[in-house]
Amino acid sequence: MLIPHDTRIALDAVVDLVNTAPDREEKDSLTDVEALYGFVRRHSLSGVAQLTEQDLRAVQDVRRRFAEVFEADDTRTAAELINQMVAAAGTTPQLTDHDGYDWHVHYFAPGATVADHLAADGGMALAFIVVSGERERLRRCEAPDCRHAFVDLSRNRSRRYCDSRTCGNRLHVAAYRARRKEAAG
Repeated sequence: MLIPHDTRIALDAVVDLVNTAPDREEKDSLTDVEALYGFVRRHSLSGVAQLTEQDLRAVQDVRRRFAEVFEADDTRTAAELINQMVAAAGTTPQLTDHDGYDWHVHYFAPGATVADHLAADGGMALAFIVVSGERERLRRCEAPDCRHAFVDLSRNRSRRYCDSRTCGNRLHVAAYRARRKEAAG
């Protein structure tokens, strides 16, 4: 599956944003404006000015809506969620080549809030996945103690864990130890 560079960057931001939400093992890592600034820096979000508590709440709402797309039972539901998010963000597609990046498309309007920026660009990146007939690539980690989101970009759509070095290895080692214990017992 060929994904344009700007779409990949937006998908990475979507996944990272969804994974800031609290789950069984981890606390919310997007709880204050300073954490939001960190997220903005980590993803080099352009055009972001002064951030406030209102921005934080709006981004947390976008995070919830992105998570709903990952949890959607079918493509129609995912498409409806994406359409609502993108429409609410007031998308204004425009070509740009800023900060050393080659030409790419921004879907957010100039001067948009950080929440609208994320909803527009991230929503359109998710729309690209749906339109490509690849919604099943939007997944949650299958490790029992991890529900992190990820986009499975493997050729055969076989990725099961958010990170094969942590979740995957941990489960494989546990299964190996259980087999050895059973064989020895």
